[in-house]
Amino acid sequence: MKNKLMILAAIFAFSFTSVSFSGLLDKKVELSTLPPIVQEAINRYAEDGKIESIEKEKSKGDLAIYEVEVKKPDGSELEFKIDGNGKLIELERE
Repeated sequence: MKNKLMILAAIFAFSFTSVSFSGLLDKKVELSTLPPIVQEAINRYAEDGKIESIEKEKSKGDLAIYEVEVKKPDGSELEFKIDGNGKLIELERE
């Protein structure tokens, strides 16, 4: 019984830390340092808004994933993810 409890506690602790620290692996990057195809896609999806931040997330296979936050002139916000080929993966409007 004691061993089962210790195993459950270890599983819980591991799953909690992996969720808590998952965002720490993201790395802020500058638009000018990205491949041209990624720069073009970010500018296209930003829809004339101001790019607030770009973070490189852990890779999906061989492709990097970039999360971009944009503030539009009307005050609304966009958040989207694209891959290293400039393909849109996710788009959220706020």
